[in-house]
Amino acid sequence: MNINFEQAAERLKGISNRTPLQLNTNLSKKYNANIYLKREDLQTVRSYKIRGAYNMISTLPKEKTANGVVCASAGNHAQGFAFSCKMLHIKGVVFMPSITPKQKINQTKMFGGDSIEIKLVGDTFDDCAIAAKEYTAQYNMTFIPPFDDEKIIEGQGTIAIEILEDLPQVDYLFIPVGGGGLSSGVSLYFTQHSPKTKLIGVEPSGAPSLTEALKAGHPVTLNEINRFVDGAAVKRIGDLNFKIILQCRGKCHLVDEGKVCSTILQLYNNDAIVVEPAGALSIAALDDFKDEIKGKNVVCILSGSNNDIDRMPEIKELSLQYEGLKHYFLIRFAQRPGALREFLNMVLGPNDDISRFEYVHKTNKENGPALVGIELLSKEDYTPLTERMKKYNIDFTELNKDDILFSYLV
Repeated sequence: MNINFEQAAERLKGISNRTPLQLNTNLSKKYNANIYLKREDLQTVRSYKIRGAYNMISTLPKEKTANGVVCASAGNHAQGFAFSCKMLHIKGVVFMPSITPKQKINQTKMFGGDSIEIKLVGDTFDDCAIAAKEYTAQYNMTFIPPFDDEKIIEGQGTIAIEILEDLPQVDYLFIPVGGGGLSSGVSLYFTQHSPKTKLIGVEPSGAPSLTEALKAGHPVTLNEINRFVDGAAVKRIGDLNFKIILQCRGKCHLVDEGKVCSTILQLYNNDAIVVEPAGALSIAALDDFKDEIKGKNVVCILSGSNNDIDRMPEIKELSLQYEGLKHYFLIRFAQRPGALREFLNMVLGPNDDISRFEYVHKTNKENGPALVGIELLSKEDYTPLTERMKKYNIDFTELNKDDILFSYLV
């Protein structure tokens, strides 16, 4: 491999920000450890992706950039790519999934200006990547991958240089994992310069590309993924990235998407820090390591803050469900006067709140079941609620435990 992190750091001077490594008081107190956040959300493009994109594009020979460059991205790589194209005066074409949040599309346009063109293709990163590579070949351009390339890895790994300069002794390092550019670069540098640091890669449960690759011993392509953590929702980890991660012998840990949502809300409410789902992955894993990390120096890479405000209702909803504070029921009320009032007075607890109520059969309310969403003050209120339903012979189906019904009705 021809990877030189120090040279990449020199190229990035004046281009990427040297982001702060901040001791977080709230998290440190919660886990009885020294929890530091590497604030890549404070980058110019609000994510670390500018490091790899600029590092690769700036090292390309002129014949490789004469017809322009192309990238495929869920949003953050696109912004780093667009910024780099504008700075280097190179024509760029950005392929993004059709589901990319508007905020990321608008930011990409802002950073790239007239230097770039955006094409929305496919439902996942993998779909748009295929289209981007076909376009690259058709027009004899150069493809700038988001993670599976030495120069991308080299650029992302400059984060590790900054961490160890600011904190020479790191006991635990939590790294968000998507395609593996960040995790492989940072892990490689730490293995070389701080081999005693325990490296923990963190993936969303719905997109476990590294986890499955570690099980198989080689990268595998997942049939389906949950796209919610869009910055890390990749069907297949990069081949080179996996090879490096395997050599570094780190661990990989999965966190539920609902836990990610709770972490986003906690960071916003407690520290006024805005993060995107992928940016919260490393912090979301801390609960599962709380006994190990006591008294240790712990660094969490907060990878980005490109979160669309329109997603906040969904984030809150998923958090409430994960925390056991919101439940949905299909209730078939007895067809007699006062049945609904009895439910309100006798079944609901003093702190329970109906957050949603609608008849499923809108034209036949006398006989149709009702969809009822109930928000609890404490998850301990759930069992008494269902016990009262049974006591008063309420005919109900809990939708949270039925994935098919839940996705259809809720």
